[in-house]
Amino acid sequence: MTPFLDLKTINQQYREELIKAATRVIDSGWYILGEELKAFELAFAQYCETSHCLGVGSGLDALSLILRGYREMGVMKAGDEVIVCANTYIASLLAISENGLKPVLVEPDQLTFNLNPDHVIHHISPRTKAIMAVHLYGQVTEMDALRRVAKAHGLKLIEDCAQAHGALYKGKKAGSLGDAAGFSFYPGKNLGALGDGGAVTTSDTTLAKIIDRLRNYGSEKKYHHIYKGVNSRLDEMQAALLRVKLKYLDSEIIERRRVAYEYMARICHPDIQLPTIKRPESHVWHLFVIRAKYRDVLIKQLHNCNIQALVHYPVAPHKQPAYQEIAHQQLPITERLHEEVVSLPVSAVMTKEEIDKIVSAVNTCVINSEKI
Repeated sequence: MTPFLDLKTINQQYREELIKAATRVIDSGWYILGEELKAFELAFAQYCETSHCLGVGSGLDALSLILRGYREMGVMKAGDEVIVCANTYIASLLAISENGLKPVLVEPDQLTFNLNPDHVIHHISPRTKAIMAVHLYGQVTEMDALRRVAKAHGLKLIEDCAQAHGALYKGKKAGSLGDAAGFSFYPGKNLGALGDGGAVTTSDTTLAKIIDRLRNYGSEKKYHHIYKGVNSRLDEMQAALLRVKLKYLDSEIIERRRVAYEYMARICHPDIQLPTIKRPESHVWHLFVIRAKYRDVLIKQLHNCNIQALVHYPVAPHKQPAYQEIAHQQLPITERLHEEVVSLPVSAVMTKEEIDKIVSAVNTCVINSEKI
């Protein structure tokens, strides 16, 4: 079986360096909020071209803490609204709901899958306080247009960068394009830990200071608590391992693009819609997502060819039981995307033989409705 993502092979490339990093942490005797975290935060802030980086427990925590920070600053209050693309992963909505805020779902651009700035304008109300731009599948949203909208209406612009580590937009890195950004280091991400983890990047010093306290029980110093905080800290082990992998992120992006461009050039099935790329440097190909009207047939035939294809994501957030209060919303573009998207394998360690096999299998699949 050609796996969707071979994490073992990906991490095997750096095995000796990862072992040295892990040994360094073990031998240090210090495992939370130590020098490894400080070093990683400095390196990742520099990489993202921001003033601050704060390592936290997960990508969800990163987004949640940004919004919580704004609540502590008085920028937002319970019941305020945050605009977000309707076809995102549920974590984007969970971060909003967790803070007593209301997610306002907006239809995406059906070619790029990202938030459509033209649609955003029609969803702004007196209670809107922020726009959350999700760089879905690894392609940066049209941030200039969103920034103009945010500025015109006095809104915060938050990036969900869980899938866009290293992406560029007009010369600037994802994570530095808005007021604050949340990253995930889930193992399958382009910059993945060997466990869970996340980070906030921002150049807002006030926000950074608040999040720094919130992630550590709301504490400025031990046993003194300014806020009703949480325990969400990127631990020393994951920080050390991420320091190793950060060095290779750009080279892995190059390899991911190699795979994606092969797919783009060679997949020519009449019933399959390939991704739309706005700018090559703005897509880091966390996922290579195609559309097929008869998706289940395609996936079954790929499986019969020993190829693992996945669906990101089979059920739209507003159709999840957790969000039954908004299940009535009519979001036809989003619902159609969730019925048609298929993710093909893409990684920095894929071989030419694997690419050839996948291209051939996709192009020869019989997915026309008349032949089902």
